[in-house]
Amino acid sequence: MAERDFSKYQKKVIQRFYDNRPAVDEQRLAELATELYLASDKKKPKLWETARDIMERLGTPASRIDHVMKTADPALVAEVVKDVQAGRIRPKPEPKKDVLKEVQE
Repeated sequence: MAERDFSKYQKKVIQRFYDNRPAVDEQRLAELATELYLASDKKKPKLWETARDIMERLGTPASRIDHVMKTADPALVAEVVKDVQAGRIRPKPEPKKDVLKEVQE
């Protein structure tokens, strides 16, 4: 992909997105719990894969992710959200890095 020159404003927007990603992921996982209750059988597999990805980014233990995925119960996703909100599950702290270099690649 061609190298892009981002404006100073664009660089700040991109950096803030990645700085706030755990909060965004937490909100999205809560929304997914609701969507999984209401979704048709056709949409559920994609929603479950998205939930898995978000739980991994939030630092949910692999054994718990496997249990949630195996049972396919939206109530367990809601329990994970509660634990994240209570601070029992914390995102892995990532070292500060220049996100813009990764975006440009």
